[in-house]
Amino acid sequence: MAAPAQVSPSKQTYLRTLLSAADLERAARRRLPPSVFGYVAGGSGDENALRGNRSAFDRWTFIPHALVDVSRRSQSMELFGTTYAAPAGIGPMGATNICRYDGDCALARAARRVGVPFILSGASTTPLETVARENPDMWFQAYIPSRREVIKPLMERVAAAGVKTLVVTVDMPFSSQREMELRNGFSLPFRLSGRLMLGGLSRPRWMVETFARTLINQGIPHFENFTATRGVSIIAAGAGNHRAGRDALSWDDMLWIRDNWDGNLVIKGILRTSDALKAQSIGANGIIVSNHGGRQLDGAIAPLDALPGIVAAVSGMSVMVDSGFRRGTDVLKALALGANFVFVGRPVMYGLAIAGEEGAVHALKLLQAEIDHNLALLGCPDLSHLSKDLLCPRNA
Repeated sequence: MAAPAQVSPSKQTYLRTLLSAADLERAARRRLPPSVFGYVAGGSGDENALRGNRSAFDRWTFIPHALVDVSRRSQSMELFGTTYAAPAGIGPMGATNICRYDGDCALARAARRVGVPFILSGASTTPLETVARENPDMWFQAYIPSRREVIKPLMERVAAAGVKTLVVTVDMPFSSQREMELRNGFSLPFRLSGRLMLGGLSRPRWMVETFARTLINQGIPHFENFTATRGVSIIAAGAGNHRAGRDALSWDDMLWIRDNWDGNLVIKGILRTSDALKAQSIGANGIIVSNHGGRQLDGAIAPLDALPGIVAAVSGMSVMVDSGFRRGTDVLKALALGANFVFVGRPVMYGLAIAGEEGAVHALKLLQAEIDHNLALLGCPDLSHLSKDLLCPRNA
């Protein structure tokens, strides 16, 4: 593993002024070109799902215990036989290298340093083998078509890299209309436009430290991990072909994957109790309750709202959740509602954009500090003590 990059005292001082995910978002907006920031921050359609993910947390309030000894607190959590330092890891995010040079590896190192899981997105532009060397505990998330001649070699490649947990995303049979991206001139594959170029020029540090550095050191990025072989470049007109066949993916395919994958299998993008039961019936080790961060079906139920019913329906399977998490209190609410683990995305991506690996570490440590403080305030010294009796519906 590469040694952590040295961070200047001025950068360390600056990071200490960023006290929350909201601070990270504001700083990332100033750092990134509008098109790139819109890609990270935006949702689909009218962004009702994006907003709904946040408002779901407001529907629950805490009922803390008093006079509990909370002097020795722990937020460690076991998942698939590994004990992690905190119950919140880094979820899969595509095209991270457009936010920061070598972003995929930077996130992998950040997660390893902080002691939490990291899921590499299939929409990444760094070969998964390279990222796995930076973090041998890495999970891999796949976007796959209903074509077993494509799926099988990819699974063999992932296994050969030492990956033990395969995450299959099932809520993207078709790409949504993300109007913020279109208005900002952003698309994948990249299409150079006046709006895109002007946005880049308005952020000269990004142009030098991310855009130019990538071109000089690595050339034009390629989609490296959609299949077993290297994909096309991010500016190639045919880049959309990797989506072909996703709309035919079915539970029969998932059962076939389960039969042919020896490691942990996680199905991501579950929002219905009946689908959670199907995942359990085919032998999945876990699910991630998710609406893709509000980036797919606009108006979809917030994962936090779907979580209690799903948890009540399945047992013996890890139920994880993502989408909309910004605060330690958000994480604690999900755990109290029965989640086994939480994955976060945008706050870590904002930290990455601001200060690379150190920025991602800072985002994770902010979350961990909030979890620690709020465990004390809840009168709950250990995550295992979290339960729904610590919560009250706001309108109850």
